[in-house]
Amino acid sequence: MSITIGFTGIAVLFVLLALRVPVAIALIGVSFGGVAWMLGLTPAIGIISNTPFSFISNWTLSAVPMFLLMGFISYHAGLTAGLFEAAKAVLRRVPGALAISSIFACSGFAAVCGSSLATAAAMGRIAIPEMVKSGYSPSFASGAIAAGGTIGALIPPSILMIVYGVFAETSITKVFVGGITIGLVTAVSYSIIVLLTCWLRPDIAPPRPLDADGLDTRKALLNIWPILLLMFIVFGGLFSGLFTATEAGAVGALGSLLIGVGTKRMNWQIFKTSMIETLQTSSSLFIIGVGAAMFTRFLGLTGLSSYISNWVSGAELSYVQLMISVVVIYLILGMFMEPFGAMMVTLPVLLPIFRAEGIDLIWFGVLLVKLLEIGMITPPVGMNVFVIRNVASQYATVSQIFKGVVPFLAADIVVVFIVIAFPSLILFLPRLM
Repeated sequence: MSITIGFTGIAVLFVLLALRVPVAIALIGVSFGGVAWMLGLTPAIGIISNTPFSFISNWTLSAVPMFLLMGFISYHAGLTAGLFEAAKAVLRRVPGALAISSIFACSGFAAVCGSSLATAAAMGRIAIPEMVKSGYSPSFASGAIAAGGTIGALIPPSILMIVYGVFAETSITKVFVGGITIGLVTAVSYSIIVLLTCWLRPDIAPPRPLDADGLDTRKALLNIWPILLLMFIVFGGLFSGLFTATEAGAVGALGSLLIGVGTKRMNWQIFKTSMIETLQTSSSLFIIGVGAAMFTRFLGLTGLSSYISNWVSGAELSYVQLMISVVVIYLILGMFMEPFGAMMVTLPVLLPIFRAEGIDLIWFGVLLVKLLEIGMITPPVGMNVFVIRNVASQYATVSQIFKGVVPFLAADIVVVFIVIAFPSLILFLPRLM
């Protein structure tokens, strides 16, 4: 009977999500109703009363608002403004220099942001007009920035990785370190796509190098010293063991504030805007997390997680079959759900399976974030695409941006299967720690 209730709860959850009910409300409603059905109203009220505090009071989660604050201050105070110019100066001799520069500028912005949406929006405003002016197809230029934005959640600090580490009860720092590898591999794979496009289709991606006359490499690199200093403080302390991932968030937030004040780029309005956006984003993430924690308890009470885990073990799926199934699940979910919601809906079911199968949860966390970010550029609900549409509406339509994203999606699929085939690619750096 309990197993039946568990399956019914999952079915109802997906019906609610298909009806566009907010993820948090769907998770909380199904969990409350399921527990009330099984055990009665009093235990259900107990869970809905206790779970919010027990989840949000987790000390590790304090890193989420701190890293968000660091990113918002860095963006609004203009600490990241010179990244694109610096990338252009360094890569100006490379064919497709503007597109490749925008991709690596996204990687640099990711190191202080943690959000693919913010990365796509920031780089889109700067890079797309210049790319189109230089002869790039608006579709390809927009697609490159939409794809480059996904790096924002791969290179630490990544909000998705922090919340995954809390739920999986694994080292967030090691997940961060693994994320550096996949973020850089993704950036390189996107750059290869640009180079191939320049070679095969010079009509949509001009292969000519940039004019070096107007680029001062030394000046461009000096302009990004504030963001380099912030990255050195945060990652230097984090990976040297001077402070934990949780403490790194607070150090980063304070560091961005002090650098903003020191460079006279900070004012009260910027601080106020950054604080409001931090509170809004943190609240929306935490309420979904509360719903996921309740859903985990509900599935635990039904015994469904153990049932599915035992079924997978009994089915004797090979490693390749299991991983292909996971990839397909997340690619489908990514077409209709935002990453955080998709992760929170699936982790209560999948984590017990991976524990039972002996799969490294640090490696899976990195792969999971990569799969979730692919969903940010897949139709029909690729959120990065709609962000680019908003910031560059005069250059490309939604359908044109989706068309421009296609070659980068192909690169993403190749990267995913490389990571599945060679787990040590991700685990090499974490194991050194």
